[in-house]
Amino acid sequence: MIQPLAYIHPQARIADNVVIEPFVTIHKDVEIGEGTWVGSNSVIMDGARIGKNCRIFPGAVVSAPPQDLKYKGEPSTVTIGDNTVIRECVTLNRGTALDKNTTTIGSNCLLMAYVHVAHDCVVGDNVIIANGVQLAGHINVYDYAFIGGTSAVHQFVEIGAHSMISGGSLVRKDVPPYTKAGREPLSYIGINSVGLRRRGFSAQTINEIQEIYRIIFLKKYNVTKALDIIEAEFNPTVERDEIINFVQNSQRGIMKGFGAV
Repeated sequence: MIQPLAYIHPQARIADNVVIEPFVTIHKDVEIGEGTWVGSNSVIMDGARIGKNCRIFPGAVVSAPPQDLKYKGEPSTVTIGDNTVIRECVTLNRGTALDKNTTTIGSNCLLMAYVHVAHDCVVGDNVIIANGVQLAGHINVYDYAFIGGTSAVHQFVEIGAHSMISGGSLVRKDVPPYTKAGREPLSYIGINSVGLRRRGFSAQTINEIQEIYRIIFLKKYNVTKALDIIEAEFNPTVERDEIINFVQNSQRGIMKGFGAV
Protein backbone atom coordinates (compact mmCIF):
# COMPACT_ATOMS: atom_id res chain seq x y z
CA MET A 1 0.00 0.00 0.00
CA ILE A 2 1.51 3.28 -1.14
CA GLN A 3 -0.12 6.50 0.04
CA PRO A 4 -0.76 9.06 -2.71
CA LEU A 5 1.17 11.76 -0.86
CA ALA A 6 4.40 9.72 -0.95
CA TYR A 7 6.94 10.22 -3.76
CA ILE A 8 8.31 6.98 -5.24
CA HIS A 9 10.71 7.16 -8.16
CA PRO A 10 9.22 5.05 -10.97
CA GLN A 11 12.40 2.96 -11.24
CA ALA A 12 12.61 2.09 -7.54
CA ARG A 13 12.11 -1.65 -6.96
CA ILE A 14 9.40 -2.03 -4.32
CA ALA A 15 7.80 -5.39 -3.41
CA ASP A 16 4.02 -5.58 -3.84
CA ASN A 17 3.07 -5.70 -0.16
CA VAL A 18 5.31 -2.91 1.15
CA VAL A 19 3.47 -0.18 3.11
CA ILE A 20 4.66 3.35 2.41
CA GLU A 21 3.08 6.13 4.46
CA PRO A 22 2.41 9.75 3.38
CA PHE A 23 5.32 12.13 2.76
CA VAL A 24 7.90 9.38 2.29
CA THR A 25 10.50 10.04 -0.43
CA ILE A 26 12.09 7.08 -2.20
CA HIS A 27 14.84 7.68 -4.75
CA LYS A 28 15.64 5.82 -7.98
CA ASP A 29 18.22 3.17 -7.05
CA VAL A 30 16.32 1.59 -4.15
CA GLU A 31 15.18 -1.95 -3.37
CA ILE A 32 12.65 -2.73 -0.61
CA GLY A 33 11.64 -6.28 0.27
CA GLU A 34 8.28 -7.82 1.05
CA GLY A 35 6.37 -6.83 4.18
CA THR A 36 8.45 -3.77 5.02
CA TRP A 37 6.77 -0.66 6.46
CA VAL A 38 8.16 2.83 5.82
CA GLY A 39 6.86 5.57 8.13
CA SER A 40 5.96 9.13 7.21
CA ASN A 41 8.70 11.64 6.40
CA SER A 42 11.36 8.99 5.92
CA VAL A 43 13.82 9.42 3.05
CA ILE A 44 15.22 6.35 1.29
CA MET A 45 18.06 7.47 -0.96
CA ASP A 46 19.97 5.90 -3.84
CA GLY A 47 21.82 2.72 -2.91
CA ALA A 48 19.39 1.46 -0.26
CA ARG A 49 18.88 -2.31 -0.23
CA ILE A 50 16.25 -3.06 2.41
CA GLY A 51 15.20 -6.60 3.29
CA LYS A 52 11.88 -8.19 4.18
CA ASN A 53 9.62 -7.26 7.10
CA CYS A 54 11.65 -4.26 8.20
CA ARG A 55 10.09 -1.28 10.01
CA ILE A 56 11.45 2.18 9.25
CA PHE A 57 10.01 4.87 11.51
CA PRO A 58 9.29 8.54 10.70
CA GLY A 59 12.21 10.84 10.01
CA ALA A 60 14.78 8.14 9.23
CA VAL A 61 17.25 8.80 6.40
CA VAL A 62 18.60 5.62 4.81
CA SER A 63 21.56 5.60 2.40
CA ALA A 64 22.53 9.26 2.48
CA PRO A 65 25.95 10.09 0.97
CA PRO A 66 28.77 9.61 3.49
CA GLN A 67 30.04 12.54 5.52
CA ASP A 68 33.56 11.87 4.29
CA LEU A 69 35.58 14.49 2.41
CA LYS A 70 37.25 11.72 0.39
CA TYR A 71 33.90 10.63 -1.05
CA LYS A 72 33.62 11.69 -4.70
CA GLY A 73 30.07 10.65 -5.49
CA GLU A 74 30.81 7.07 -6.53
CA PRO A 75 27.87 4.61 -6.42
CA SER A 76 27.67 2.73 -3.14
CA THR A 77 25.06 1.10 -0.96
CA VAL A 78 23.44 0.58 2.43
CA THR A 79 22.21 -2.98 2.93
CA ILE A 80 19.68 -3.82 5.67
CA GLY A 81 18.77 -7.41 6.49
CA ASP A 82 15.34 -8.87 7.21
CA ASN A 83 13.20 -8.04 10.27
CA THR A 84 15.29 -5.06 11.30
CA VAL A 85 13.73 -2.03 13.03
CA ILE A 86 15.01 1.48 12.27
CA ARG A 87 13.48 3.94 14.72
CA GLU A 88 12.82 7.68 14.46
CA CYS A 89 15.46 9.95 12.91
CA VAL A 90 18.10 7.25 12.46
CA THR A 91 20.68 8.16 9.79
CA LEU A 92 22.52 5.48 7.80
CA ASN A 93 25.28 6.60 5.42
CA ARG A 94 26.34 4.47 2.48
CA GLY A 95 29.86 3.18 1.91
CA THR A 96 32.87 4.55 0.05
CA ALA A 97 35.07 3.18 -2.72
CA LEU A 98 38.13 3.52 -0.49
CA ASP A 99 36.81 0.79 1.82
CA LYS A 100 33.89 -1.65 1.52
CA ASN A 101 31.71 0.43 -0.83
CA THR A 102 28.78 -0.48 1.40
CA THR A 103 27.41 -0.04 4.90
CA THR A 104 25.73 -3.19 6.23
CA ILE A 105 23.07 -3.64 8.90
CA GLY A 106 22.20 -7.27 9.64
CA SER A 107 18.91 -9.04 10.26
CA ASN A 108 16.78 -8.84 13.43
CA CYS A 109 18.51 -5.65 14.61
CA LEU A 110 17.04 -2.73 16.55
CA LEU A 111 18.46 0.74 15.97
CA MET A 112 16.72 3.10 18.38
CA ALA A 113 15.94 6.77 17.79
CA TYR A 114 18.67 9.16 16.64
CA VAL A 115 21.31 6.49 16.03
CA HIS A 116 23.89 7.40 13.39
CA VAL A 117 25.79 4.73 11.44
CA ALA A 118 28.53 6.21 9.28
CA HIS A 119 30.08 4.95 6.05
CA ASP A 120 31.55 1.46 5.68
CA CYS A 121 30.29 0.15 9.01
CA VAL A 122 29.26 -3.48 9.37
CA VAL A 123 26.61 -4.26 11.99
CA GLY A 124 25.90 -7.96 12.48
CA ASP A 125 22.66 -9.81 13.21
CA ASN A 126 20.58 -9.40 16.39
CA VAL A 127 22.41 -6.22 17.40
CA ILE A 128 20.72 -3.59 19.60
CA ILE A 129 21.97 -0.01 19.38
CA ALA A 130 20.20 2.24 21.89
CA ASN A 131 19.04 5.84 21.55
CA GLY A 132 21.50 8.44 20.33
CA VAL A 133 24.48 6.15 19.74
CA GLN A 134 26.94 7.56 17.18
CA LEU A 135 29.07 5.17 15.12
CA ALA A 136 31.93 6.73 13.16
CA GLY A 137 33.15 5.18 9.90
CA HIS A 138 34.66 1.72 9.34
CA ILE A 139 33.32 0.18 12.58
CA ASN A 140 32.48 -3.53 12.93
CA VAL A 141 29.78 -4.53 15.43
CA TYR A 142 29.41 -8.30 15.69
CA ASP A 143 26.31 -10.42 16.31
CA TYR A 144 24.24 -9.92 19.48
CA ALA A 145 26.23 -6.90 20.66
CA PHE A 146 24.42 -4.23 22.68
CA ILE A 147 25.54 -0.57 22.76
CA GLY A 148 24.00 1.61 25.46
CA GLY A 149 22.37 4.96 24.75
CA THR A 150 24.33 8.10 23.80
CA SER A 151 27.59 6.20 23.43
CA ALA A 152 30.11 7.41 20.84
CA VAL A 153 32.31 4.92 19.00
CA HIS A 154 35.61 5.91 17.36
CA GLN A 155 36.28 5.02 13.74
CA PHE A 156 37.78 1.57 13.00
CA VAL A 157 36.74 0.18 16.40
CA GLU A 158 35.67 -3.48 16.64
CA ILE A 159 32.88 -4.48 19.04
CA GLY A 160 32.81 -8.22 19.66
CA ALA A 161 29.87 -10.60 19.56
CA HIS A 162 27.64 -10.85 22.65
CA SER A 163 29.35 -7.84 24.24
CA MET A 164 27.52 -5.12 26.16
CA ILE A 165 28.60 -1.47 26.43
CA SER A 166 27.10 0.76 29.10
CA GLY A 167 25.24 3.94 28.20
CA GLY A 168 27.19 7.15 27.73
CA SER A 169 30.44 5.37 26.92
CA LEU A 170 33.29 6.77 24.83
CA VAL A 171 34.50 3.73 22.91
CA ARG A 172 38.05 4.40 21.70
CA LYS A 173 39.39 0.83 21.90
CA ASP A 174 38.16 -2.56 20.74
CA VAL A 175 35.68 -4.40 22.97
CA PRO A 176 36.30 -8.18 22.94
CA PRO A 177 33.44 -10.69 22.58
CA TYR A 178 31.31 -11.79 25.55
CA THR A 179 32.41 -8.87 27.74
CA LYS A 180 30.71 -5.98 29.54
CA ALA A 181 32.35 -2.57 29.21
CA GLY A 182 31.86 0.61 31.19
CA ARG A 183 33.51 3.44 33.16
CA GLU A 184 35.80 6.14 31.77
CA PRO A 185 38.16 5.33 30.22
CA LEU A 186 36.25 2.32 28.92
CA SER A 187 37.22 -0.77 30.92
CA TYR A 188 36.38 -4.42 31.39
CA ILE A 189 33.70 -4.86 34.07
CA GLY A 190 32.93 -8.56 33.65
CA ILE A 191 31.41 -10.88 31.09
CA ASN A 192 27.90 -10.63 29.72
CA SER A 193 26.76 -13.70 31.65
CA VAL A 194 23.05 -12.81 31.63
CA GLY A 195 23.02 -12.40 27.85
CA LEU A 196 24.99 -15.60 27.35
CA ARG A 197 22.57 -17.61 29.53
CA ARG A 198 19.62 -16.19 27.60
CA ARG A 199 21.22 -17.37 24.35
CA GLY A 200 21.78 -20.92 25.55
CA PHE A 201 25.44 -20.93 26.56
CA SER A 202 26.15 -23.62 29.13
CA ALA A 203 27.36 -22.83 32.64
CA GLN A 204 30.65 -24.58 31.83
CA THR A 205 31.21 -22.39 28.75
CA ILE A 206 30.35 -19.21 30.65
CA ASN A 207 32.76 -20.14 33.45
CA GLU A 208 35.53 -20.83 30.95
CA ILE A 209 34.99 -17.47 29.22
CA GLN A 210 35.18 -15.80 32.63
CA GLU A 211 38.44 -17.57 33.50
CA ILE A 212 39.96 -16.56 30.15
CA TYR A 213 39.14 -12.91 30.74
CA ARG A 214 40.52 -13.04 34.29
CA ILE A 215 43.88 -13.89 32.72
CA ILE A 216 43.60 -11.13 30.11
CA PHE A 217 42.24 -8.33 32.28
CA LEU A 218 42.80 -9.08 35.98
CA LYS A 219 46.14 -10.88 36.30
CA LYS A 220 48.32 -7.92 35.22
CA TYR A 221 49.93 -9.85 32.35
CA ASN A 222 50.69 -8.09 29.09
CA VAL A 223 48.47 -9.21 26.22
CA THR A 224 51.05 -11.46 24.58
CA LYS A 225 51.79 -13.32 27.82
CA ALA A 226 48.08 -13.65 28.63
CA LEU A 227 47.33 -15.22 25.26
CA ASP A 228 50.24 -17.66 25.63
CA ILE A 229 48.86 -18.79 28.99
CA ILE A 230 45.33 -19.18 27.58
CA GLU A 231 46.55 -21.30 24.67
CA ALA A 232 48.57 -23.50 27.05
CA GLU A 233 45.94 -23.94 29.77
CA PHE A 234 42.61 -24.10 27.90
CA ASN A 235 41.55 -26.68 25.36
CA PRO A 236 40.49 -25.28 21.98
CA THR A 237 36.83 -24.30 21.81
CA VAL A 238 34.87 -21.96 19.56
CA GLU A 239 34.73 -19.35 22.30
CA ARG A 240 38.39 -19.61 23.33
CA ASP A 241 39.57 -19.33 19.73
CA GLU A 242 37.22 -16.43 19.01
CA ILE A 243 38.63 -14.49 21.96
CA ILE A 244 42.24 -15.22 21.01
CA ASN A 245 41.70 -14.27 17.36
CA PHE A 246 39.88 -11.06 18.29
CA VAL A 247 42.62 -9.90 20.66
CA GLN A 248 45.47 -10.92 18.34
CA ASN A 249 43.93 -9.10 15.37
CA SER A 250 42.97 -5.92 17.21
CA GLN A 251 44.36 -2.92 15.35
CA ARG A 252 43.46 -0.27 17.92
CA GLY A 253 44.16 -2.41 20.98
CA ILE A 254 41.56 -3.70 23.40
CA MET A 255 39.98 -1.79 26.25
CA LYS A 256 41.62 -1.58 29.66
CA GLY A 257 41.29 -4.11 32.41
CA PHE A 258 39.51 -3.31 35.66
CA GLY A 259 41.52 -0.89 37.75
CA ALA A 260 44.10 -0.26 34.99
CA VAL A 261 45.55 3.22 34.63
